[in-house]
Amino acid sequence: MAQFSGLESAIGTLVNQFHSASETNSPTLKTDEFKNLLSSQMPNMAKSFLSDQGMGDILKKMGVKDGEGISFKHFWGLIQTVATNQHSILAGQRGCNCSLL
Repeated sequence: MAQFSGLESAIGTLVNQFHSASETNSPTLKTDEFKNLLSSQMPNMAKSFLSDQGMGDILKKMGVKDGEGISFKHFWGLIQTVATNQHSILAGQRGCNCSLL
């Protein structure tokens, strides 16, 4: 079996954590399942949007319509936003002039 790099393992962890959050093995998550995923796996970053209003706002920004399940694609959009914000913070602290595509 191939040895995965740290980045490959991280991506696998994101995929596995998302799918394991579904109580019914559904390809999408219910809002409460998604909220539990964020509070358990991203507790420090998720504090700002774990209220009902904050969750509604983040779901809207992710493109989730009322009554729609939260897909991995929606989740990946959130991860992209969080990672981009983290990159900006760290780049500013290091004085990095690099940019994302």
